[in-house]
Amino acid sequence: MTLSKKAMAAVLAATIGGWVLPTPAQTPATTAKTSGNPILPGWYADPEAAVFGKTYWIYPTRSTVYAQQVGFDAFSSPDLVHWTRHPDVLSIAAVSWARQALWAPSVVEKDGKYYLFFAANDIQSDDEVGGIGVAVADRPEGPYHDLLGKPLVGAFHNGAQPIDQFVFKDDDGTWYMIYGGWRHANIVRLKDDFTGVLPLADGTLFKEITPAPEYVEGSLMFKRGGHYYYMWSEGGWGGPDYSVAYAIADVPTGPFKRIGKILQQDPKVATSAGHHSLIHVADDDSWYIVYHRRPLGDTARDHRVVAIDRMSFDAQGHILPVKMTTEGVAAHPLR
Repeated sequence: MTLSKKAMAAVLAATIGGWVLPTPAQTPATTAKTSGNPILPGWYADPEAAVFGKTYWIYPTRSTVYAQQVGFDAFSSPDLVHWTRHPDVLSIAAVSWARQALWAPSVVEKDGKYYLFFAANDIQSDDEVGGIGVAVADRPEGPYHDLLGKPLVGAFHNGAQPIDQFVFKDDDGTWYMIYGGWRHANIVRLKDDFTGVLPLADGTLFKEITPAPEYVEGSLMFKRGGHYYYMWSEGGWGGPDYSVAYAIADVPTGPFKRIGKILQQDPKVATSAGHHSLIHVADDDSWYIVYHRRPLGDTARDHRVVAIDRMSFDAQGHILPVKMTTEGVAAHPLR
């Protein structure tokens, strides 16, 4: 969907500290029958989707220059159609070691607390301070504060830049974090209190599980039918060829076999489709993919918007190609 300058101006209302602050999202008074795409007003990327109780949540990156990428907003919805914005759920002021470039949140609930994992500072070597941090709050909407006072992972291991983390809980209660940029991906086992990492079964702390040469960033893992699905983004995030692919393995540490792409640009809808997350509604086994994409005709690096579409599987458990839409999805209240 191409947004005109006038249409975009209508949804970008105020400027704070150089970053364009979006207007509030739809409220329950809106009578829309589908979510529409994009589903959030303003420039956002790297959306993390979650379900807490009977509410859907999306935690995106503010898509702007790194120096102004200094906080996270969250959005909540009872039905995937009507969204409410919660500004500044985590501010850089709450993270003593962070200076810029907060991105790619991953949010989980454990024992009544909410943990937001994030990347900060875009470090280029072990000589810099930054990497993956974790913040904690009493509510999904925060406010979150830094848990450790330092990065959880603050160095390069196996060539993986410490960014784009995803936190995954296995059926046996083990927590894993999968992360990595610069075409390398690692898996680590997290301590139960998320204050550090524990050795994996083979004794390693940081195990490389890069699934394919095409891997770039944006890791995600889930389990279905006894198999572990590893998803990631390929191509350049600033270009039109950004896309999502996946692999399958029998254990979370792999090895993973790349199956193929399931989300990529559509010249009739949008380009640069990638860095996604998933929503699974167990009651009826519905799956949704939440991702960012670039409006047609817009080549500005940070002009990315968040979209949602349905995701499906075939009889063999393979993920079917996702069809990008402008309509989005129908309302789906949680029971």
